[in-house]
Amino acid sequence: MITNNIRNFRQKLKDDFVLGVFSKTSDPAFIEIMGHSGIDFVIIDLEHSPNSVQTVQSLIRAAEVAKIFPVVRVKEDNSSIIGEVLDIGAGGIQVPQINDSEMAEEIIRLSRFSPEGMRGVCRFVRAADYSSMDRFRYFKEANETVIILQLEGEEAIRNIDGILDVPGADIIFVGPYDLSQSLGVPGEIDHPVVVEKMKEIVEKSIQKGAAVGTFVDTIENAEKWRELGVKYISYSVDVGIFYEKCVEIVQKIRAR
Repeated sequence: MITNNIRNFRQKLKDDFVLGVFSKTSDPAFIEIMGHSGIDFVIIDLEHSPNSVQTVQSLIRAAEVAKIFPVVRVKEDNSSIIGEVLDIGAGGIQVPQINDSEMAEEIIRLSRFSPEGMRGVCRFVRAADYSSMDRFRYFKEANETVIILQLEGEEAIRNIDGILDVPGADIIFVGPYDLSQSLGVPGEIDHPVVVEKMKEIVEKSIQKGAAVGTFVDTIENAEKWRELGVKYISYSVDVGIFYEKCVEIVQKIRAR
């Protein structure tokens, strides 16, 4: 279990902000490099990547070695998938396409053991140190897992107040690209209508005491949303960062 890491993550989220990167590769070295760079968390992606749960287990191990907080984004609100990634040691679970309070309640239920939820019970898993951990300690500490609800469409915006009233989630994450598509301007994440709706979510979340997260792919947007109160900032994707740096090196050398 990485309970101390969870508590440290929550404390930094409360005191300041946390900075992370989405990861779509299957190479643990990328995760270790992120940790050594000073990045706070990594979102290991199962929604838009070729990774499997088996691959993710090795990536979580790499995160623990490099002391970077491992969040796993699952494909959907599926009890089997959520249970699997929590069993292998994810510190946080990020679930996309949350549209209403009923869906939010279901995620809490699937991510927590009783009495807070009804997650499937097995203590012979990596998260419980393969049964070497006291079972009652495991069930208690497992309920500290960080839960991130990802809002991405107009329906979610209409239902934001109800979603925010559901207890148990740590972070409300706004997905700007999917949101831009739902608003009829796909890919235009800086379009005024997209920015307006994102600000609406940020303001309402802060008013109700919820931390807010979002994805950015420029330094300028990271600074903008941080100034507006966003505390869980995911900067770009590992493969995109690697590509951009390769292009920069090639251009600089060929220009000499």
